[in-house]
Amino acid sequence: MTRNSKQTSPRQLASAGVRPTSYDVALLAGVSQSAVSRCFRPGASIAAKTRAKVLAAARELDYSPNAMASGLITRRSNLVAVLISNLTNLYYPEVLAEITRRLSDRGIRVLLFALQAESDVDASLDQIWRYGVDGAIVAARLSQAQLHEFARHRVPVVLYNRLGDGEPVASVCCDSVGGERQLIDRLVAAGHREFGIISGPDDSYVSQERVRGAVTRLQDHGHSAHVVKGAFDYVSGESGLKALMAMTDGRIDALVCANDLMAIGAVDCARIGYGKAVPCDLSIVGFDGVAPAFWGNYRISTIRQPVRRMTEAAVTMVVERIEDPALLPEVRSFAGDFIEGASARLAPAR
Repeated sequence: MTRNSKQTSPRQLASAGVRPTSYDVALLAGVSQSAVSRCFRPGASIAAKTRAKVLAAARELDYSPNAMASGLITRRSNLVAVLISNLTNLYYPEVLAEITRRLSDRGIRVLLFALQAESDVDASLDQIWRYGVDGAIVAARLSQAQLHEFARHRVPVVLYNRLGDGEPVASVCCDSVGGERQLIDRLVAAGHREFGIISGPDDSYVSQERVRGAVTRLQDHGHSAHVVKGAFDYVSGESGLKALMAMTDGRIDALVCANDLMAIGAVDCARIGYGKAVPCDLSIVGFDGVAPAFWGNYRISTIRQPVRRMTEAAVTMVVERIEDPALLPEVRSFAGDFIEGASARLAPAR
Protein backbone atom coordinates (compact mmCIF):
# COMPACT_ATOMS: atom_id res chain seq x y z
CA MET A 1 0.00 0.00 0.00
CA THR A 2 1.57 3.27 -1.14
CA ARG A 3 0.56 6.91 -1.30
CA ASN A 4 0.59 6.70 -5.09
CA SER A 5 -1.86 3.84 -5.29
CA LYS A 6 -5.04 4.81 -7.15
CA GLN A 7 -6.92 2.18 -5.14
CA THR A 8 -6.09 3.75 -1.76
CA SER A 9 -7.97 6.76 -0.43
CA PRO A 10 -6.79 9.04 2.40
CA ARG A 11 -9.51 7.59 4.62
CA GLN A 12 -8.26 4.05 4.00
CA LEU A 13 -4.70 5.09 4.76
CA ALA A 14 -5.77 6.69 8.04
CA SER A 15 -7.81 3.64 9.08
CA ALA A 16 -4.78 1.44 8.32
CA GLY A 17 -2.68 3.43 10.80
CA VAL A 18 -0.59 5.22 8.18
CA ARG A 19 0.31 8.73 9.31
CA PRO A 20 -1.45 11.21 7.01
CA THR A 21 0.50 13.85 5.10
CA SER A 22 -0.43 17.21 3.63
CA TYR A 23 -0.91 15.38 0.32
CA ASP A 24 -3.66 13.22 1.89
CA VAL A 25 -5.36 16.26 3.41
CA ALA A 26 -5.22 18.11 0.09
CA LEU A 27 -6.68 15.10 -1.76
CA LEU A 28 -9.56 14.68 0.68
CA ALA A 29 -10.31 18.42 0.82
CA GLY A 30 -10.03 18.84 -2.94
CA VAL A 31 -7.43 21.60 -2.70
CA SER A 32 -3.73 22.01 -3.48
CA GLN A 33 -0.92 21.07 -1.10
CA SER A 34 0.12 24.72 -1.00
CA ALA A 35 -3.36 25.58 0.33
CA VAL A 36 -2.87 23.06 3.14
CA SER A 37 0.50 24.62 3.95
CA ARG A 38 -0.99 28.12 4.03
CA CYS A 39 -3.80 26.95 6.29
CA PHE A 40 -1.33 25.89 8.98
CA ARG A 41 1.11 28.75 8.56
CA PRO A 42 0.38 31.67 10.95
CA GLY A 43 -0.38 34.88 9.08
CA ALA A 44 -0.65 33.22 5.66
CA SER A 45 -3.48 34.33 3.35
CA ILE A 46 -6.17 31.74 2.62
CA ALA A 47 -9.87 31.99 1.77
CA ALA A 48 -12.25 31.16 4.61
CA LYS A 49 -14.03 28.49 2.55
CA THR A 50 -10.75 26.80 1.65
CA ARG A 51 -9.57 26.94 5.27
CA ALA A 52 -12.80 25.27 6.42
CA LYS A 53 -12.33 22.44 3.88
CA VAL A 54 -8.72 21.88 4.93
CA LEU A 55 -9.47 21.89 8.67
CA ALA A 56 -12.40 19.47 8.22
CA ALA A 57 -10.20 17.05 6.26
CA ALA A 58 -7.37 17.40 8.79
CA ARG A 59 -9.73 16.55 11.66
CA GLU A 60 -11.08 13.53 9.83
CA LEU A 61 -7.61 12.18 9.13
CA ASP A 62 -6.20 13.26 12.53
CA TYR A 63 -3.53 15.22 10.69
CA SER A 64 -1.13 17.74 12.22
CA PRO A 65 1.68 19.46 10.28
CA ASN A 66 5.23 18.25 10.83
CA ALA A 67 7.26 21.25 12.03
CA MET A 68 10.60 19.72 11.05
CA ALA A 69 9.40 18.94 7.53
CA SER A 70 8.03 22.46 7.18
CA GLY A 71 11.38 23.80 8.30
CA LEU A 72 13.16 21.87 5.56
CA ILE A 73 10.87 23.46 2.98
CA THR A 74 11.08 27.02 4.30
CA ARG A 75 14.73 26.68 5.41
CA ARG A 76 13.75 27.96 8.83
CA SER A 77 13.79 26.29 12.22
CA ASN A 78 10.91 28.40 13.58
CA LEU A 79 13.02 28.75 16.71
CA VAL A 80 14.05 31.99 18.41
CA ALA A 81 16.72 31.83 21.09
CA VAL A 82 15.96 33.78 24.25
CA LEU A 83 18.88 34.49 26.58
CA ILE A 84 17.94 35.73 30.04
CA SER A 85 20.23 36.18 33.01
CA ASN A 86 19.28 35.92 36.67
CA LEU A 87 15.89 34.16 36.48
CA THR A 88 15.68 34.58 40.26
CA ASN A 89 14.84 38.21 39.52
CA LEU A 90 11.03 38.27 39.67
CA TYR A 91 10.94 40.59 36.67
CA TYR A 92 12.37 38.11 34.17
CA PRO A 93 9.81 35.26 34.46
CA GLU A 94 7.13 37.78 33.52
CA VAL A 95 9.20 38.94 30.55
CA LEU A 96 9.86 35.34 29.46
CA ALA A 97 6.17 34.43 29.68
CA GLU A 98 5.19 37.42 27.54
CA ILE A 99 7.90 36.78 24.93
CA THR A 100 6.99 33.08 24.72
CA ARG A 101 3.28 33.83 24.29
CA ARG A 102 3.85 36.43 21.60
CA LEU A 103 6.23 34.21 19.62
CA SER A 104 3.85 31.23 19.96
CA ASP A 105 1.08 33.37 18.49
CA ARG A 106 3.29 33.68 15.41
CA GLY A 107 4.00 29.93 15.22
CA ILE A 108 7.53 30.32 16.60
CA ARG A 109 8.98 28.36 19.51
CA VAL A 110 11.43 29.57 22.17
CA LEU A 111 14.81 28.00 22.80
CA LEU A 112 15.61 29.26 26.30
CA PHE A 113 19.08 29.85 27.68
CA ALA A 114 19.01 30.78 31.38
CA LEU A 115 22.30 32.43 32.32
CA GLN A 116 23.66 32.57 35.85
CA ALA A 117 25.27 35.90 34.96
CA GLU A 118 25.34 38.22 31.97
CA SER A 119 28.98 37.31 31.40
CA ASP A 120 28.03 33.66 30.69
CA VAL A 121 26.83 34.33 27.13
CA ASP A 122 29.83 32.67 25.44
CA ALA A 123 28.92 29.27 26.87
CA SER A 124 25.55 29.40 25.08
CA LEU A 125 26.65 30.60 21.64
CA ASP A 126 27.72 27.18 20.30
CA GLN A 127 24.31 25.77 21.24
CA ILE A 128 22.57 28.65 19.50
CA TRP A 129 24.46 28.01 16.23
CA ARG A 130 23.92 24.24 16.54
CA TYR A 131 20.15 24.55 16.68
CA GLY A 132 20.06 26.89 13.69
CA VAL A 133 17.74 29.42 15.29
CA ASP A 134 16.12 32.02 13.08
CA GLY A 135 16.75 34.90 15.50
CA ALA A 136 17.54 35.79 19.11
CA ILE A 137 16.21 38.05 21.87
CA VAL A 138 18.94 38.67 24.41
CA ALA A 139 18.42 40.10 27.90
CA ALA A 140 22.13 40.10 28.66
CA ARG A 141 25.18 42.15 27.74
CA LEU A 142 26.77 41.26 24.39
CA SER A 143 30.29 42.30 23.50
CA GLN A 144 31.24 43.59 20.07
CA ALA A 145 32.85 40.23 19.29
CA GLN A 146 29.66 38.38 20.25
CA LEU A 147 27.52 40.71 18.14
CA HIS A 148 29.85 40.05 15.21
CA GLU A 149 29.32 36.31 15.72
CA PHE A 150 25.57 36.76 15.43
CA ALA A 151 26.11 38.72 12.21
CA ARG A 152 28.52 36.09 10.87
CA HIS A 153 25.97 33.33 11.45
CA ARG A 154 23.22 35.52 9.94
CA VAL A 155 21.14 35.36 13.10
CA PRO A 156 19.30 38.66 13.71
CA VAL A 157 19.43 39.71 17.35
CA VAL A 158 17.35 42.12 19.43
CA LEU A 159 18.68 43.25 22.80
CA TYR A 160 16.17 43.52 25.62
CA ASN A 161 16.66 46.32 28.16
CA ARG A 162 20.19 47.10 27.13
CA LEU A 163 22.11 48.68 24.25
CA GLY A 164 24.94 47.42 22.10
CA ASP A 165 28.42 47.80 23.53
CA GLY A 166 29.58 50.47 21.08
CA GLU A 167 27.92 48.57 18.23
CA PRO A 168 24.63 49.53 16.49
CA VAL A 169 22.08 46.79 17.21
CA ALA A 170 18.31 46.55 17.42
CA SER A 171 17.31 47.17 21.04
CA VAL A 172 14.27 47.59 23.27
CA CYS A 173 14.83 49.52 26.50
CA CYS A 174 13.04 50.97 29.47
CA ASP A 175 14.38 54.43 30.30
CA SER A 176 16.20 53.48 33.51
CA VAL A 177 18.00 56.80 33.83
CA GLY A 178 14.78 58.76 33.40
CA GLY A 179 13.03 56.58 35.97
CA GLU A 180 15.76 57.11 38.55
CA ARG A 181 15.66 60.85 37.97
CA GLN A 182 11.97 60.87 38.87
CA LEU A 183 12.57 58.86 42.05
CA ILE A 184 15.49 61.05 43.18
CA ASP A 185 13.65 64.30 42.43
CA ARG A 186 10.69 63.27 44.56
CA LEU A 187 12.90 62.02 47.42
CA VAL A 188 15.07 65.14 47.50
CA ALA A 189 12.03 67.43 47.34
CA ALA A 190 10.59 65.56 50.34
CA GLY A 191 13.65 66.52 52.41
CA HIS A 192 15.85 63.41 52.37
CA ARG A 193 19.55 64.12 52.82
CA GLU A 194 21.44 60.85 53.53
CA PHE A 195 21.19 58.49 50.58
CA GLY A 196 22.20 54.88 50.11
CA ILE A 197 22.06 52.78 46.94
CA ILE A 198 22.04 48.99 46.55
CA SER A 199 23.18 48.09 43.04
CA GLY A 200 22.84 44.84 41.12
CA PRO A 201 25.70 42.57 39.92
CA ASP A 202 28.79 44.22 38.44
CA ASP A 203 28.15 42.76 34.97
CA SER A 204 24.52 43.92 34.79
CA TYR A 205 23.91 46.68 32.24
CA VAL A 206 20.53 47.46 33.81
CA SER A 207 22.08 47.92 37.25
CA GLN A 208 24.81 50.17 35.88
CA GLU A 209 22.27 52.38 34.13
CA ARG A 210 20.06 52.69 37.20
CA VAL A 211 22.93 53.46 39.56
CA ARG A 212 24.35 55.97 37.08
CA GLY A 213 20.97 57.66 36.78
CA ALA A 214 20.51 57.89 40.55
CA VAL A 215 24.05 59.07 41.34
CA THR A 216 24.07 61.67 38.56
CA ARG A 217 20.73 63.09 39.61
CA LEU A 218 21.82 63.26 43.26
CA GLN A 219 24.90 65.19 42.17
CA ASP A 220 22.64 67.59 40.26
CA HIS A 221 20.92 68.29 43.58
CA GLY A 222 24.22 68.67 45.45
CA HIS A 223 24.02 65.29 47.21
CA SER A 224 26.11 62.14 47.18
CA ALA A 225 25.28 58.52 47.97
CA HIS A 226 26.89 55.48 49.56
CA VAL A 227 26.75 52.56 47.11
CA VAL A 228 26.94 48.85 48.01
CA LYS A 229 26.70 45.89 45.65
CA GLY A 230 23.75 43.50 45.60
CA ALA A 231 22.63 40.58 43.46
CA PHE A 232 19.05 41.55 42.55
CA ASP A 233 17.72 39.13 45.21
CA TYR A 234 15.86 39.44 48.52
CA VAL A 235 18.96 38.68 50.62
CA SER A 236 20.85 41.55 48.97
CA GLY A 237 18.26 43.98 50.26
CA GLU A 238 18.87 42.83 53.81
CA SER A 239 22.66 42.65 53.61
CA GLY A 240 22.88 45.88 51.62
CA LEU A 241 20.88 47.84 54.17
CA LYS A 242 22.99 46.44 57.02
CA ALA A 243 26.17 47.54 55.23
CA LEU A 244 24.78 51.02 54.61
CA MET A 245 23.60 51.40 58.21
CA ALA A 246 27.13 50.56 59.38
CA MET A 247 28.72 52.98 56.88
CA THR A 248 26.49 55.89 57.93
CA ASP A 249 26.14 55.12 61.64
CA GLY A 250 22.44 54.64 61.01
CA ARG A 251 21.92 58.11 59.52
CA ILE A 252 20.64 56.89 56.16
CA ASP A 253 17.12 58.19 55.53
CA ALA A 254 16.59 57.23 51.87
CA LEU A 255 17.48 53.94 50.19
CA VAL A 256 17.44 53.47 46.42
CA CYS A 257 17.40 49.80 45.34
CA ALA A 258 18.18 48.78 41.77
CA ASN A 259 15.16 46.46 41.72
CA ASP A 260 12.00 45.71 43.69
CA LEU A 261 13.11 42.40 45.18
CA MET A 262 16.02 44.05 46.97
CA ALA A 263 13.67 46.82 48.11
CA ILE A 264 11.37 44.19 49.64
CA GLY A 265 14.31 42.62 51.48
CA ALA A 266 15.37 46.05 52.74
CA VAL A 267 11.87 46.85 54.02
CA ASP A 268 11.79 43.65 56.07
CA CYS A 269 15.31 44.29 57.39
CA ALA A 270 14.50 47.89 58.36
CA ARG A 271 11.36 46.89 60.26
CA ILE A 272 12.51 43.63 61.82
CA GLY A 273 16.26 44.18 62.18
CA TYR A 274 16.30 47.85 63.17
CA GLY A 275 12.78 48.60 64.35
CA LYS A 276 12.49 51.42 61.83
CA ALA A 277 9.15 52.63 60.52
CA VAL A 278 8.98 52.62 56.71
CA PRO A 279 8.64 55.29 55.39
CA CYS A 280 8.61 57.57 58.45
CA ASP A 281 12.18 56.69 59.53
CA LEU A 282 13.50 55.34 56.25
CA SER A 283 12.24 55.73 52.69
CA ILE A 284 12.88 52.82 50.31
CA VAL A 285 12.32 52.78 46.54
CA GLY A 286 12.79 50.06 43.93
CA PHE A 287 12.49 49.54 40.17
CA ASP A 288 10.58 47.15 37.85
CA GLY A 289 7.04 46.98 39.25
CA VAL A 290 6.88 43.21 39.90
CA ALA A 291 3.68 41.85 41.45
CA PRO A 292 5.04 41.23 45.02
CA ALA A 293 6.09 44.89 45.20
CA PHE A 294 2.39 45.77 45.42
CA TRP A 295 1.53 43.34 48.24
CA GLY A 296 -0.08 45.07 51.22
CA ASN A 297 2.91 44.70 53.57
CA TYR A 298 5.27 46.38 51.09
CA ARG A 299 3.57 48.63 48.51
CA ILE A 300 6.98 49.62 47.14
CA SER A 301 7.40 53.05 45.56
CA THR A 302 8.87 52.09 42.21
CA ILE A 303 9.07 52.53 38.46
CA ARG A 304 6.99 49.90 36.68
CA GLN A 305 8.36 48.74 33.35
CA PRO A 306 5.78 48.43 30.54
CA VAL A 307 6.48 44.73 30.00
CA ARG A 308 3.70 44.08 27.50
CA ARG A 309 4.68 46.97 25.22
CA MET A 310 8.39 46.15 25.49
CA THR A 311 8.00 42.43 24.76
CA GLU A 312 5.65 43.14 21.85
CA ALA A 313 8.27 45.51 20.41
CA ALA A 314 11.08 42.97 20.90
CA VAL A 315 9.15 40.15 19.23
CA THR A 316 8.00 42.37 16.37
CA MET A 317 11.55 43.60 15.77
CA VAL A 318 13.11 40.13 15.70
CA VAL A 319 10.39 38.76 13.38
CA GLU A 320 10.83 41.76 11.06
CA ARG A 321 14.56 41.06 10.87
CA ILE A 322 14.03 37.37 10.23
CA GLU A 323 11.79 38.35 7.30
CA ASP A 324 14.11 41.13 6.12
CA PRO A 325 17.74 40.79 7.31
CA ALA A 326 18.63 44.08 5.61
CA LEU A 327 16.65 46.17 8.12
CA LEU A 328 18.81 48.74 9.88
CA PRO A 329 19.31 48.70 13.68
CA GLU A 330 16.93 50.80 15.76
CA VAL A 331 16.36 51.51 19.45
CA ARG A 332 12.88 51.67 20.92
CA SER A 333 12.81 53.29 24.37
CA PHE A 334 9.85 53.15 26.74
CA ALA A 335 9.18 55.32 29.78
CA GLY A 336 8.23 53.48 32.96
CA ASP A 337 5.19 54.30 35.09
CA PHE A 338 5.82 56.01 38.43
CA ILE A 339 4.12 54.06 41.24
CA GLU A 340 3.97 56.10 44.46
CA GLY A 341 3.37 53.12 46.76
CA ALA A 342 3.76 53.49 50.53
CA SER A 343 7.44 52.70 51.15
CA ALA A 344 8.81 56.23 50.68
CA ARG A 345 8.07 59.79 51.69
CA LEU A 346 7.72 61.57 48.37
CA ALA A 347 7.04 65.17 47.51
CA PRO A 348 3.90 65.70 45.42
CA ALA A 349 4.40 65.31 41.69
CA ARG A 350 4.84 68.59 39.84
